[in-house]
Amino acid sequence: MAARVSGTELPLIVIVGPTASGKTSLAITLAKEYGGEIICADSRTIYKGMDIGTAKPAPDERREVPHWGLDLVEPGERFTVADFKIYANKKIEEVRARGHIPFLVGGTGLYVDAVILDYQFGQEVDQELRNKLEELSLEELQEYCLKNNITLPENKNNKRYVIRAIEQKSVNIKRRSTPVNSTMVVGISTDKEVLRKRIGDRTEQLFQDGVVEEATKLGNKYGWKNEAMTGNIYRLARLYLAGEFDLQEFKDKFTTLDWQLAKRQMTWLKRHNFIKWLDLDEAEKYLSAQLAKYL
Repeated sequence: MAARVSGTELPLIVIVGPTASGKTSLAITLAKEYGGEIICADSRTIYKGMDIGTAKPAPDERREVPHWGLDLVEPGERFTVADFKIYANKKIEEVRARGHIPFLVGGTGLYVDAVILDYQFGQEVDQELRNKLEELSLEELQEYCLKNNITLPENKNNKRYVIRAIEQKSVNIKRRSTPVNSTMVVGISTDKEVLRKRIGDRTEQLFQDGVVEEATKLGNKYGWKNEAMTGNIYRLARLYLAGEFDLQEFKDKFTTLDWQLAKRQMTWLKRHNFIKWLDLDEAEKYLSAQLAKYL
């Protein structure tokens, strides 16, 4: 379904919220009905082969609605926030040129902000600083962030991400205080207990889908010390396969990690007063009413 108005007049629909809040399923429903394409703003789903552990949209969902922002680089390959901004803006332009509505969907707040607040990145931090940071352990880097009031990244167990957070603190990044024109930003508000249950249910689904087998394959191919393998469920998979805890403990530990991620995501998003917070049903009704104007 193509919109009646020209591509440049089509809105950018941004759906944010914590992990397991249902934002992806909502985006797919709306994109199918109103002729949209989805750009995933997730720092984990950019990696090829990391499908189950990062909860990428299922193949049938990707066949129903075009998805962008997935499988962009090999695990461990360098991909910055600035890279994502360039990629996402290009895709938004292409989607609009096709007469379709772009949906920017994800839980990586920095990725979303870089696009909708039009981050203007300074030059790369000098190599001398990076070399010094590389010599520090992950624990030392995390301690440095705490002492210097630097917000830890969502994937705080990934050394590269922590280094980038420190580097970005010393770079003057110019940004808008409000989203770029023709942008609607909706946040999915979810009751804490409901979200906990959704996270637990998704954990069970990941294991049913074969996340341990996927982790084993990735570990053998890329090495367990690959930076992309040091976060999320893959780090726990390595310890589980080494016999450090049993399957139920594995599930419990991952559920706890995902809950902690959800809280960090909400802390980031709650800084913005331009986000319209609605529960899933309200968000669908609100966005449907807005999108109907363009068809």
